[in-house]
Amino acid sequence: MQDISGLQLTPSPKAQELRATLVDFMNTEVFPAEAAYHAYRAEHGQDDHTLPPVVEELKTKARARGLWNLFLPSESGISQLDYASLAEVTGWSLELAPEALNCQAPDTGNMELLHLFATDEQREQWLEPLLRGEIRSAFAMTEKNVASSDATNIETSIVRDGDEYVINGRKWWTSGAADPRCAFFIVMGKTDPTAARHLQQSMIIVPRDTPGVTLVRDVPVFGRHDQHGHCEMLFEDVRVPVTNILDEEGSGFALAQARLGPGRIHHCMRALGAAERAHQLMTTRVQERIAFGKPLAEQGMIQAGIAESRLEIEQARLLCQHASAIIDAQGNKAAAPYVSMAKITTPRIALNVIDRAIQVHGGMGVSDDVPLAAMYGWHRAMRIFDGPDEVHLRTIAKSELAAATELRP
Repeated sequence: MQDISGLQLTPSPKAQELRATLVDFMNTEVFPAEAAYHAYRAEHGQDDHTLPPVVEELKTKARARGLWNLFLPSESGISQLDYASLAEVTGWSLELAPEALNCQAPDTGNMELLHLFATDEQREQWLEPLLRGEIRSAFAMTEKNVASSDATNIETSIVRDGDEYVINGRKWWTSGAADPRCAFFIVMGKTDPTAARHLQQSMIIVPRDTPGVTLVRDVPVFGRHDQHGHCEMLFEDVRVPVTNILDEEGSGFALAQARLGPGRIHHCMRALGAAERAHQLMTTRVQERIAFGKPLAEQGMIQAGIAESRLEIEQARLLCQHASAIIDAQGNKAAAPYVSMAKITTPRIALNVIDRAIQVHGGMGVSDDVPLAAMYGWHRAMRIFDGPDEVHLRTIAKSELAAATELRP
């Protein structure tokens, strides 16, 4: 692997100030708003994908505190390493906090793509409203009928016809598409099936109201329908202007890698926050719950679980910070094996910690009286989305096999 000596893992003074502000915002605004959020969702039912009004209130308050678009260095003035500690804090309340700060997936990845590759006209029409938090967007890459862990497999076609592109294909796990604020998709498809394998794909902007775009269904994650939805989409003879192409024909695979690198590490950071919340719920529960004549916290097995959880969280945090620092210093390509390490490790430790927290809560742990069941389902899915563990293990293995070693015994 490349030289990674000299990397610093200490957030900047600005990031430390932002974190203090964010922690206060979480405790004074976000956590008190959770009850209203869930009450709205329960009242309107899982098929209603409108945003609970309390989140719009949080967005206004967050922006007033300077907690806005923190994920994008050009907007926030902070690095990926700086953002690591902030994204982790938003993971304490995954359904409310990221969106309150306009740092929610998949919009973050789409904003990064548009920032890097969009034309001035595309930025004005789509990026600026996203940065203001006025609309939402979706990213349509994964397909049901192919192994989308290899993005070169995608079958959706993008065919030029004069001044238009015609799009045909079926996508799923298109997160955000059910939200009525979703204004457009970034769709990945093949513009030239005869080109070299990694030059066949392109990305194109498709407005949500374009004829031929059909939302087939919202796909639940372990039986749970999220507010923004994870949707199966059908694109049938969808026509958009050629000016909607992102970057240029044949650049889709490269753009996907540029998008997914930071996106993966952001997911890992938020997963750390979920692990911390589960850990806090666990340590509180075991000190309050009496069994066999004494608090659970006095049981040796419980203490071991608490200690193991702290060990795992700290190790995963260092790995996420390390990967973030390499992105800052050397770019996404150099950081790829380290991002893969974080992408494998963080969901695993989050699941371990959440599972222990569920166990000490007993029957309550598998109910919706505490957020642990929902947290477990999402972070189990995280071992699949943005590349399954097996693909990331392959990335790490290839890097190791290609690496020169200083040890030659």
